Amino acid sequence: MTGKIEIRMAKPEDAAALLDIYAPYVLNTGVTYEYEVPEEEIFRKRIETVLQKYPYLVATQAGKIIGYAYAKELGERAAFSHSVETVIYLGREQRGKGIGKLLYGELERILKLQQITNLYAAVSYRENEDETITHASPRFHLAMGYRKAAHFSKCGYKFGRWYDLVWYEKHISAHSENQSEFLPIGCITVV
Repeated sequence: MTGKIEIRMAKPEDAAALLDIYAPYVLNTGVTYEYEVPEEEIFRKRIETVLQKYPYLVATQAGKIIGYAYAKELGERAAFSHSVETVIYLGREQRGKGIGKLLYGELERILKLQQITNLYAAVSYRENEDETITHASPRFHLAMGYRKAAHFSKCGYKFGRWYDLVWYEKHISAHSENQSEFLPIGCITVV
């Protein structure tokens, strides 16, 4: 597939295309700790929930969705309002082409407009790569300026093996004693 890669806000109607990307990660990898692929309507509701407060972005090429990234609440309490968890998934054949960098770059740009300061990413990990997990995601997050913040050992169990969970963090704005108020996605102009 050739053509310019475009980034746009996801729509609930994108659920089927996003599930096509996500399903192989559920079925064949330890990247996500879900055991079963969610139904399209459940996935649609997930998109709608994120879009109430945060950006949910898709990368397209020649009109086809080839990857997506979004931010979601890190925690429910008010003091978490300037911190989010970031999530990214690319079509398997799209990895290593710079699409993740484009998605995360645009995601960070929008999150700064929302007065977000802290990004966190939860990454599944095993010391030794195997057919279900590689070290591509840790390398990607480190290359994007994240740093390792926490490492939970053997907390996820899937495919008869244990997975660690590594949290990465990145500060994208200054921390202030008089921090500006968080702005939900509907309160900012995204160009």
